[in-house]
Amino acid sequence: MRTSLKHSLPVAVALAATGALVLGRGPAEPAPGPPPETRPARPAAATAWPGVEAAVLADLPLRPLLFLDTARVVGVATSNDDHFQRLLLHGPDGAPRELRRLDTAVNPRFENVIPAGDDVVWTEFADTGPPTLWAASVTGGGPARQLTGDVGDVLFYGSQDDLVHHAGRVYWTARPTDGTATTEVRSVALTGGRVRVDRQPGEWTMAPWPWLDDGASGGAAATLLRNTSTGREITVPTGSAEFAACSPSWCRVVVLDGDAPARIDLMRPDGAERRAIAGGGARAAVPDVAILDRFEILADPGPQSAATGTAGLLVYDIATGSTVELAAAANDTQSRGGLVWWYTSSGATAQWHVLDLRTA
Repeated sequence: MRTSLKHSLPVAVALAATGALVLGRGPAEPAPGPPPETRPARPAAATAWPGVEAAVLADLPLRPLLFLDTARVVGVATSNDDHFQRLLLHGPDGAPRELRRLDTAVNPRFENVIPAGDDVVWTEFADTGPPTLWAASVTGGGPARQLTGDVGDVLFYGSQDDLVHHAGRVYWTARPTDGTATTEVRSVALTGGRVRVDRQPGEWTMAPWPWLDDGASGGAAATLLRNTSTGREITVPTGSAEFAACSPSWCRVVVLDGDAPARIDLMRPDGAERRAIAGGGARAAVPDVAILDRFEILADPGPQSAATGTAGLLVYDIATGSTVELAAAANDTQSRGGLVWWYTSSGATAQWHVLDLRTA
């Protein structure tokens, strides 16, 4: 089984404009910062949100996949002998706790890490077989537990909603194996057990519970949202030169001028409250739209971005209509659960930064 993608050109044009801006190198090979560039004056996070919680982690012994708060992080690191890929929980006191390890010979990948009550849940991929779904407690000890190996032909897009936790169950979408024009909404209890399969007519991907959308989640070309609990549907109004990525509350709309983005708008899924939030040079820094229904995270590439792998990191605050600068040269920006993190580099040193938007 493999992660599936279901959209092609011309959607690829919009994906480049609306999808997460993934640039350059990882933190093991930090890129030099770009030279100073002229940018509009924007407030810093501490000025815009005086009570916001943030941290700088200069010696983080892993690559973050999920911050639970500004002090606790789940991420991956290779063992000292290079034989194992390890999934670790790192806190402010003590050595990291190993949640799982897989032999590097099987090309392992830990992905889609999400919080689920007192647990974290993730998917594992390896050359030895189909993907599996796992969980581990973050409040106590004990080994990780496999929830299921019956995940189907999964549809994952790098969104924080690829896996959704609700009321003790974990949900995801999969492509049916019988070739029908349906989508499988699969779920399993946090205690494991039988996988439930709910077939939805059409092609869908997970959105925040209990919604589905018909665009690549956090990507582009969303035209319809469906509430799986009530059956309510919302048609997203877009023009012929517009591509939308939507949550149930907001849509990010890239307006094209020919083949190039002209600006980025935000609007409600029904088209209400539309406003321009960025020019054509901006990009979405993460796939998901309107974090916490309030914050749109943007990348602001500069002349050196292609060479350095860095870009300015901005947050548009829907509540105030202002744009806040988080970093002048950020790399590997990610966001889940209301936290956003990125790294900056100076010479051979990389520093991870995390900001908790729940406290803004």
